[in-house]
This record gives sequence, structure tokens and C-alpha cells, in this order.
Amino acid sequence: MTSTLLKPSILNAPTLHKLPNGLTIIAEQLPVEAVNLSIWVGVGSAVESAEINGMAHFLEHMVFKGTPQLPSGEFERLIEERGAVTNAATSQDYTHYYITTAPKDFADLAPLQFDVVMNPTIPDQAFERERLVVLEEIRRSEDNPSRRIYQRSIDVAFGKLPYRRPVLGPAEVIEKLTAQQMRDFHCQWYQPSSMTAVAVGNLPVEQLIETVTESFNAKKVRNDYLKNSPLTEQLGWEETPAYKAQKLIAEPEQPFNEIVRREYVDDSLQQARLVMVWRVPGFNQLSQTYGLDVLAAILSHGRMSRLVRDLREDRRLVSQIGASNITHLHQGLFYIGAQLPAENLVEVESAISQHIRNIQTELITEAEIARLQTQVANRFIFSNETPSARAGLYGYYQSMLGDLAPALNYPARIQALDAVDLQTAAQRYLSPDAYGVVVSKPSAS
Repeated sequence: MTSTLLKPSILNAPTLHKLPNGLTIIAEQLPVEAVNLSIWVGVGSAVESAEINGMAHFLEHMVFKGTPQLPSGEFERLIEERGAVTNAATSQDYTHYYITTAPKDFADLAPLQFDVVMNPTIPDQAFERERLVVLEEIRRSEDNPSRRIYQRSIDVAFGKLPYRRPVLGPAEVIEKLTAQQMRDFHCQWYQPSSMTAVAVGNLPVEQLIETVTESFNAKKVRNDYLKNSPLTEQLGWEETPAYKAQKLIAEPEQPFNEIVRREYVDDSLQQARLVMVWRVPGFNQLSQTYGLDVLAAILSHGRMSRLVRDLREDRRLVSQIGASNITHLHQGLFYIGAQLPAENLVEVESAISQHIRNIQTELITEAEIARLQTQVANRFIFSNETPSARAGLYGYYQSMLGDLAPALNYPARIQALDAVDLQTAAQRYLSPDAYGVVVSKPSAS
């Protein structure tokens, strides 16, 4: 099945093609002398149980440790000798692998990318060596003040949903994982029905689709240990019940009904950190997220935004401040964070609450809205300039929603919002009197 999405944006014309086995392919020719192949797998830390928290990220490491056809290190060597680049990332809702290569090398390198993703051998000795690497990454993360306060904020924000779990997992869990658990996890999740392959660059669309199809079909044969896994017979190659289970709407957590406060002393800090969070809709309520995106921009994007202008530029109460609308599949998080002298904490928290109250009671000016609409439109254009950025846009939305249209319609949806829409979003989701707050202070000298 092939379809071309032309109308939502004059900038974009991706073609969507679905293989009989369930793999979704998205392709687009872009007149830039590079091709990006991104493989998105619908698995992240949110689908892990507490007993294997961190498995998806650990597996991302092990994918590059060799296949029956490619010894460990050979994939990277072959990529680098062509001047290509490769990387990967794991989040709560997906795992993402990519290569960017010259168009002339795409047909040779695409099969290698599929081979490492689909056929990792996950050998015991390499597993033990990489376990130490992951444990060191966890230690570095725990030593990072910004990551510490973010994780503490997540702990406050999510009492039940699995987004409270760290993507890296706790060290005590990683220390107990086995290579066979990882092989079974890979067998369970790395199925074509839970994958999206995006190819964007300066080759004809038909050639991109053909190369991806042939590369996948050539490399989908699994290793003997996976064929013999008890999960293989249960799940089959063409179907992934676990993936379908992830897409079921999880019960969102209710908004805060009071201020929930956590305070910490952190000897590593030079200045205090303040974070305020609200539980808001996720991707499964996509239409409710647009207004929150704009509110985050009105509060903190640029020197003319409300929080930056008031608290940093005018009153000098903070050294840094920012707001963002973080959107996971099942629930989102509206997040305001500031770095500031400890003696300003009470005043700044009160001021932020007052800014929220102002948005709820006073309509945002047309000038502010117009400025933000221009920013959003231009940022969308700029983010479409490279094959990797465009492939990331398509892969993210298709992996999260199974639909490309919202990615292409995003500027139009933002520009359709008016002052009443934004006021309604603030009134519905951002209470100035009920939120989570995390404070970290340097120890008193």
C-alpha cells in the first residue's frame, strides 16, 4: 500500500508505503546531497516492567555489538569509511536508530543498518562488558544536577504512570539483567508491525522505498536463539501484541488538587533550582496539546516572553528560566524550570503563579499571538531543511500516532488558535494554586 501526502504542507510531500508484514516505510526526495535512514521502534522505558527497567536503553547499546554477518565494530567501520554517520536514542515511548550517508552509498549501507537492528547476537561476554558502560552512564546521570532535579520532578508528576521510571533504569536493576532476557525482549518488540523506516534524501522515492524494502527483507531472518525462543512461537513474526498493548490508552493521572512540594539540599549546586509541573494531556489527546505549546512559548521563548522579560531581564530574580510542554503518548507535563539565588525562591514561585493567573484572567494580546505564530511557522520551515530533521519529524509522529498528518498540519493548527483558545487551555490545565514543585538548594556555607 502506497500513499502520497501532498496537501497538508507545501514544504512536505512524503510517501507512505506499508509492507504486508506490517513495516511502515516513509520516503521523500529532498534536493540535498545526503540520505537519512531512520528506523523507529515503538518500544521505550514506558512498556518495561519495574523488574527490567532500563532494558530498552541497554538493548540500544547491544544492537551495535555484532550480528552473524557483522562482527562487533564492523558496522561502525563500514559506516565511517564511507564518511557516513550513525547514532541512536531511547526515550519513554520509542527507540530510534539512524544513518546519514551520501546518496551513492545508500543502497550499500541501508542493509547494514537493518542487520544491526534486526539481528544483534547479544553475546554474553559483550553483554557483561556493556553492562559496565551502562552503569557508568547511570552514575554520570545521577551526578548531573540538572538530570537529578528533572528526575525528582518526574517522581512528583507521575505517581502511577511508567513515565516516572528513568529511561536508563536503576543501577540495581541493570546489575541483575541477563543476556537471555534481552534476547527475548528484542524478539518481542523488534517486530515489523512496531517499526517505521523513514528514508529522506536526494534519491527518487521509488528507489528509496525499493532499497528499504529489499534491505529489510534481506536482513529480517532472525538468529537461531530467537527462532528457538519460547516467545517466537507465541508472538510470531507478523504480530506484536505487546506493541498493541502499548497503544491502548492508559488512564491519565488526575491534575493536582493542591501544591505538592519536595525540597532537597544539593551540595553540588552554586544556585538553587526551582521546577513547577502540571499534569496535562498527552499525544492521545493531541488537539489539547496545541494551546499548551503556545503557552510555553508565550511564557519563555525569547527575551520578549513573559517570564524571561519579567524575572530575568527586568527584576533580575533568576539567571535562567524556561517553560516547555513535554508530550508523552499517554500524558504530558507542563514544565517550568528556573535557576536562581536561593533567597529569591519564594518570590519567583509566587511570580510564576501570578503569570499563570494573568493568562487565565486576561486575554493574550493579538501582538503576542502573532509573534508566536510567526516563530512557529519559521521554526517548522527551518526544521525541514535537512534529511535528518525531516526524517525525524516523520518518524516521530508515525511512531507515536500512526499518522503523519499532524506533523504536516502543526503550523496551521497553531496559527488557528486565538486568545480565547489559549485562555481556555490555561484555565483547564494550569492552576496557579495546584501543581507539583521541586526545589533544590545549595547547602548553606
